[in-house]
Amino acid sequence: MAIVKPFKGFRPVKELAAQIASRPYDVLSSEEAREEAVDNPNTFLHVVKPEIDLPPETDHYSNEVYNKGKENLQRLIKEKIFVQDPKAVYYIYAQTMWGNTQFGIVGCAAVSDYLNNVVKKHELTRPDKEEDRKNHIRVTNFNAEPVFFAYPDNTKIDIIVNGYTKTLPEYDFTTPDKVRHQLWVINNQADVKTIEKVFAKEVPFTYVADGHHRTAAAAHVGEERRNNNPAHTGNEEYNFFMAVHFPASQLNIIDYNRVVTDLNGLTKDGFIEKIGQNYSIVNKHKKTHKPSRLHEISMYIDGEWYALTANPGTYDDKDPIGCLDVTVLSKTILEPVLGIDDLRKSKRIDFVGGIRGLEELKRRVDSGEMAVAFALYPVSMEQLINIADSGNIMPPKTTWFEPKLRSGLVIHQLD
Repeated sequence: MAIVKPFKGFRPVKELAAQIASRPYDVLSSEEAREEAVDNPNTFLHVVKPEIDLPPETDHYSNEVYNKGKENLQRLIKEKIFVQDPKAVYYIYAQTMWGNTQFGIVGCAAVSDYLNNVVKKHELTRPDKEEDRKNHIRVTNFNAEPVFFAYPDNTKIDIIVNGYTKTLPEYDFTTPDKVRHQLWVINNQADVKTIEKVFAKEVPFTYVADGHHRTAAAAHVGEERRNNNPAHTGNEEYNFFMAVHFPASQLNIIDYNRVVTDLNGLTKDGFIEKIGQNYSIVNKHKKTHKPSRLHEISMYIDGEWYALTANPGTYDDKDPIGCLDVTVLSKTILEPVLGIDDLRKSKRIDFVGGIRGLEELKRRVDSGEMAVAFALYPVSMEQLINIADSGNIMPPKTTWFEPKLRSGLVIHQLD
């Protein structure tokens, strides 16, 4: 069963929360973060992307960068812009986007749960990205950004959440992307104990939805500290890391699409003829076409949209990986026709989050940067959970969660 522990979070004073809260470190380039931080000395980007306060030529993975992040965070604490809650509590973090609200429990997951696979994963991590986040935690001594978890819906937790969310929140603001962010503190100790007990007795697994690198980094830093502490008891704060736990039914995965630089030496007609061996193809001409069901893929090439319906035999709906349209696309088009065998390493393919819309795919092809674009039907939470439960790993760039968690609303100290 899952360990989800309350903690004494550091968080911003109420009047500065909206100014401090920032987008996560990995959705902005350094240049975009530097621009976003102009005239805002308190944005949390100064902590999670501290290279923005150093010369542009600075190596982003140097000790100088991590030390600058620590310095910036300590200033926020020293100036009492961030204040620690006196008791170990949980928090409710609500996000509203496109008329849908998701309510997450902010609490600490256990390093042991990650290592023992009580925390289920569905993606591989890259060592360089994981090491970057490890160094950030090692130097700052904080989990500065939450990771995004899902858990099976539970009525007892829902009742507690519903009660608190009828009251005024501690924070309530809307960001420029039109997402509303609210936060409540669960400080009634009876409720705290109930939540901890429910996870421990009724929630067998939690699932990493978004943030595999941050999760791995946090867990492995905790493991390092455990191994280096001869007096280790298991109760130390480094045994836990901050996560926002959302009921699975509330989460929304949107499409994660592909664009390819060239047709691997084929003409347009030759390319369409080849892929027609595995798809029923309908030319939609200039009309933008979005996939409406599983095993339907939209393609944009040479100013026109096409609907591709995968033929039976190209997918296996009994296989958690074989039923994914990202798998079908790779096995029928990207690998055999376009010669793209390794999605992680190929320079001929790029990935576009569905939040950017199909117009972004059209723009990149029309500009001449790319030759063809593919829009995919989104993966479902049920598929994600089936893959995680079966111990499988999704292909790269399969899921895109929106809205993204804001950083800097609550942070967790490791000792």
